Amino acid sequence: MVFQEERITEIGKKLHQAGMKLTPQRRATVSTLLEYQTKHLSAEELFTLIKQKEPEIGLATVYRTLDLLTELRIADRVTFEDGVARYDLRCEDQQHFHHHLLCSVCGKVEEIHEDLLVEVEQEVLHKYGFKVRDHRLTFHGICAACSKNIKQSN
Repeated sequence: MVFQEERITEIGKKLHQAGMKLTPQRRATVSTLLEYQTKHLSAEELFTLIKQKEPEIGLATVYRTLDLLTELRIADRVTFEDGVARYDLRCEDQQHFHHHLLCSVCGKVEEIHEDLLVEVEQEVLHKYGFKVRDHRLTFHGICAACSKNIKQSN
């Protein structure tokens, strides 16, 4: 809980630097994103969870807040195979969006927080003169649990 409050305070500072306030609705959205950070929730899923605590919030407010958080690079919009936009808060010291492992059997999504593409970015800069500001990488495959189940079935 202490960590969550520290992150909310830090995000409030970023909003303030951008001339915005951490309104109760924005706080509720950020708090819910933090609480369910490994779930990769859609705007509608977030709205349903927030509405339980803040009954007066509207879906449009959640969308506007997510757009603002994405614009300020506080959160990232990510789309997996289902085509639904989902939201992920960035880690505070993260220069780039983190990577994902997506199981094609069970749909589980795991996060990789190490930046695996530092050398690739340097090569892109050297070879093409292109300065990478961000990247997204999703590995598609079979998670350990599904691999084990498949192996046991055979």
